[in-house]
Amino acid sequence: MSEEKAVTAYDIKKILKALPHRYPLLLVDRVASLEIGEEIHAIKAVSMNEEFFQGHFPGAPIMPGVLQIEAMAQAAAILAIETLELAGSGKLVYFMAIEEAKFRAPVEPGCLLNLHVGFVQKRSRVCKFWGRAEVDGKVTCDVKFTAMVADPPAED
Repeated sequence: MSEEKAVTAYDIKKILKALPHRYPLLLVDRVASLEIGEEIHAIKAVSMNEEFFQGHFPGAPIMPGVLQIEAMAQAAAILAIETLELAGSGKLVYFMAIEEAKFRAPVEPGCLLNLHVGFVQKRSRVCKFWGRAEVDGKVTCDVKFTAMVADPPAED
């Protein structure tokens, strides 16, 4: 990773500036590394305090697979915003497609979910990504997905 392409120390304050998501749907807590135009490694600290654990599943809590994919999509949005220089533009990154999702291991409270996401294809409005979620080096989910860069919905 070259020095001019590397971005580090992406803390929660910078994440909140980059993403429109807020609690309880903000699923990225930190960016460990980001290589502009290439890939991102983000982290989600999975806590028993997450609202979804109340019903998924009582007595045997696991993070829903779709939320693992959402966490990877949020990491991808940060990567796209940095790569396409969209910070402060008001543009949003929307899901278009999810492909080849595979869930390989449960994600339980108390772990750090490592989110690795990279570009498969990037254009100014549509980007394709690969994603892999891991806990302690063990893959919990891998997926390919497509996202679109667009203006936010018009306010009435």
